[in-house]
Amino acid sequence: MKYYIIAGEASGDLHGSNLMKALQKQDVNATFRFWGGDLMENVGGTLVKHYKALAFMGFSEVIMNLRTIAKNLSFCKTDIANYNPDVIIFIDYPGFNLRIAKWAKLKNFKTHYYISPQIWAWKEGRIKAIKNDVDEMYVILPFEKDFYEKKHNYPVHFVGHPLIDAISDRTQVDEFEFRKAHGLSDKPIIALLPGSRKQEITKMLSVMLSVVDDYPKYQFVIAGAPSQDYEFYKTFIKQTNVHFISNKTYDLLSLSTAALVTSGTATLETGLFKVPQVVCYKGSWVSYQIGKRVVNLEYISLVNLILNKKSVTELIQGDFNTKRLKTELDRLLNDYERTKFFVDYYELEKKLGGKGASQNTAKLIFDAIKL
Repeated sequence: MKYYIIAGEASGDLHGSNLMKALQKQDVNATFRFWGGDLMENVGGTLVKHYKALAFMGFSEVIMNLRTIAKNLSFCKTDIANYNPDVIIFIDYPGFNLRIAKWAKLKNFKTHYYISPQIWAWKEGRIKAIKNDVDEMYVILPFEKDFYEKKHNYPVHFVGHPLIDAISDRTQVDEFEFRKAHGLSDKPIIALLPGSRKQEITKMLSVMLSVVDDYPKYQFVIAGAPSQDYEFYKTFIKQTNVHFISNKTYDLLSLSTAALVTSGTATLETGLFKVPQVVCYKGSWVSYQIGKRVVNLEYISLVNLILNKKSVTELIQGDFNTKRLKTELDRLLNDYERTKFFVDYYELEKKLGGKGASQNTAKLIFDAIKL
């Protein structure tokens, strides 16, 4: 079978690569053409466009890049038509993918969506397009199944969360060798996860680093995103007690005592590694003003959303400042508070289900298209 996959972000590249491996086990004749990244390319097939060329964050940046986005949409449609796949698999990235899905449905391509757009948070009106244009939806958060089926009468498949597989299948890092290789001392580690895009890193990292001098007994390590070079991060690093490690986030989290994390998938990854965290978010004034009017959620972090309670502290916009960050970091380093985190994190993992999200999805897709 011929598979055309569209992933527009680093997380989509990870989950797309694991899905491709699972599809190869289901379909020995599987061939792939895809938008994604290095991880998907390593599995095999043809990389059409890298996600680094697609990452536009926030309302204002999207508006400024409308011409580029339009060109990408046009090119994608032509490329799909020329390839003529047996199925198109969309991975998250809704602004782009739902537009392609609408076109693809009119052209009678089979459309499968892995990792639902977060329409339960905002743009719930997209449910109409999903019902019309998506043949099968595979959701990874437990509350999404009820949202789709009970609220909108649209059947979906809950396949479990792919991060469970990604984390459990990794090789445990040797702590001594890891510290030695990256020039780290034996001090406890506080991980800084400022995001993956330049805009968010610029807004997040300076505030995160502003508390470093208050914790001389710890070392701070920036988790560098694979999409950004060290030279970019270097401009923010002023203290000697700050280190930088690129593309080793899971290894870093596995050895960390606490973490300061930009809102997004990284909050869930940190929770699954059982690391106490403060969730941080600060956008541009325009994006924030628009966002708070259209997002109808009590929480912004996936940990709190899945648990349906305030487990991790969220410092948003004006609350994300040095004073508040230090107060919350002090709490993370308190032994009694840390115990409460671990209890919540085990509940979180239980709610997400067991291993097998990629395998479950691959089997469902292959069974559907081979008929």
